[in-house]
This record gives sequence, structure tokens and C-alpha cells, in this order.
Amino acid sequence: MNNIYDVIIIGSGPGGLSAGIYSAMSKLKTLIIEKNHFGGQILNTGTIENYPGILDDDTGASLADRMVKQCINFGAELVKDEVLEVDLYDDIKTIKCKNNTYKTKTVIIATGCKHRSLDVDREDEFLGKGLSYCAICDGHLFEELQVYVAGGGDSAVKESMYLAKFAKNVTILSKYDELKCSKYIEDKCKKVENISIIKNVKITKLLGEDLLNGIEIENLESNEKVVFKADEDEEIIGLFVFIGLTAQTDLFKGLLDLDEEGYIKTDQNMQTNINGVYAVGDCRSKNLRQIITASSDGAIAAMNVEKYIN
Repeated sequence: MNNIYDVIIIGSGPGGLSAGIYSAMSKLKTLIIEKNHFGGQILNTGTIENYPGILDDDTGASLADRMVKQCINFGAELVKDEVLEVDLYDDIKTIKCKNNTYKTKTVIIATGCKHRSLDVDREDEFLGKGLSYCAICDGHLFEELQVYVAGGGDSAVKESMYLAKFAKNVTILSKYDELKCSKYIEDKCKKVENISIIKNVKITKLLGEDLLNGIEIENLESNEKVVFKADEDEEIIGLFVFIGLTAQTDLFKGLLDLDEEGYIKTDQNMQTNINGVYAVGDCRSKNLRQIITASSDGAIAAMNVEKYIN
């Protein structure tokens, strides 16, 4: 029994880390398993303005770093591994990973989302060669170059403002009549001199040989097509894609109740349809996906794990 955890948390975004803080603080034997980097999607966020108590110079990475340290200070274990299979129905649940197999009384799923692709030819080919899904990772590579951003929501507009610090010009390409971000963010964006916005368009082609040096867009009302190319003295343009997210829940299909978009259904206590299994953060079916709501989910799940065990 000494090798059995009270709770295993799969994923380490704000939801998973908050669950880890609360469960470890409650003296539950806690393990957080992360496939990539501790912190999840917020590591790709350059600026955070709407999380309570945030510092002026905070980034997603700095906030995640403090959350990780809190987990460790309270006694949570963190390992990097990839979950391959789960057995959730027994009282003692089994999490089979690439490097190890773990046993636990409860599971909190915090697998989050991944970026939705454009679904156009050659997208994979140009990834890392002009095309990116992460402004904070790659924005500095496009200093004084033409940059285009696909998307019209909060993420697209906020990341456009970050990219504008480096790029010669940033052009937002939105399929909507109006931007789908908050009015506050839209107003801030419109004050940035080197950002322009084209609405009612979609990207239909990616152009170039080894590097992305052009895109074709189509007007959704007139069907007119226009090509944007790199300037004559430049070999590459930047294209950053922020057109939404898809839940990373394939591992749980057939086990957990999912909504029609693939998000995990829970009750108000974060409980799934299986006893002792909870879901938090962006992988959960809900209306608002923000750092603060993921953190709230994690706290609620951890408190209910303690009740379940006791």
C-alpha cells in the first residue's frame, strides 16, 4: 500500500498544478504526471493581465514556475512521463506510462487542449519554417519581417500585440465580421500602429519551397482570392495560428462521458461518471476556459478527492 498514491494528476496546466497544491497541502500522497513541460498551455502566453494578483512583468512561464514550486514545497511529486493506458474502474486505479506504471486511489484528469490546425495542405511541412502556434516561443525569430495571425479571438489578438514588438507589420486574418475578443483587448490592439485587421477571410494555401514565403487568402463573402508574399529582400513570412483548441481526451474515449466536442463531462464537484475520477481545466466541458477557472476546478477537485478518500 505504500506504493499507492492517494491521487494522481494527469497534466500540469493551471488546473493540474492547483489540484496538486491543494491535495499535497491536505497531506495526500500526490503525483503529477506531465508528458511535455510543467505549466501546460500558459507557457506559450506572453502576457497575463486578468489573473488576480498578477505581477506587472509576469508571463505564463513565470506564473507556472511559481505554481510548480508551490506543489513541490507542499510535498507533491512531479514526473515527466507519457500516459499510454488507464484502468479507472477498480477501487485502486492503474496508470500505465511509457516509463513506469502507477497505482492510485483517485485520478484528476487535467490534460488540457491542443491548438487546432488550419487544415490546409503543407501545414506540417512549414511548421517551424515560418508557421508557428506559439508567439512567445517564436516571435523573436521574425524581427522586422511580415507576420500574419490566423484567428479573431482573445488569444489571436493578444498574441498579435506581443508579435508587434518584433515584426515589421502584423496582419490579423479573421473569419468573423467582428473580432471575438473582449472590447478591452480590441481597444488596446487598435492602438498598436503596426497591426492591421482583415475580416471575413480564411487561409486557403501556404506558399514557398523550403520556407513559408506566402499565403493565399479567400474572402468569405466575395470568394475573391489574394496572395500575400514576403518582401523581395526577405525569404520568409511568419504565420501564427490561433483558431481555437481541441480537447486532449482521446485516451478516455469509451471510458468517460464526453460531450459532442470531446470535452469531459463532470458535475459541480468535478466528478466524472466514474467514482474517484475527476476532470479539471480546459479538458472539461464548460463555458469559460481561463487560468482562473482552471485553477478553481483544480481546487474543487482536490477537496473532493480528500472527502472521497476519507
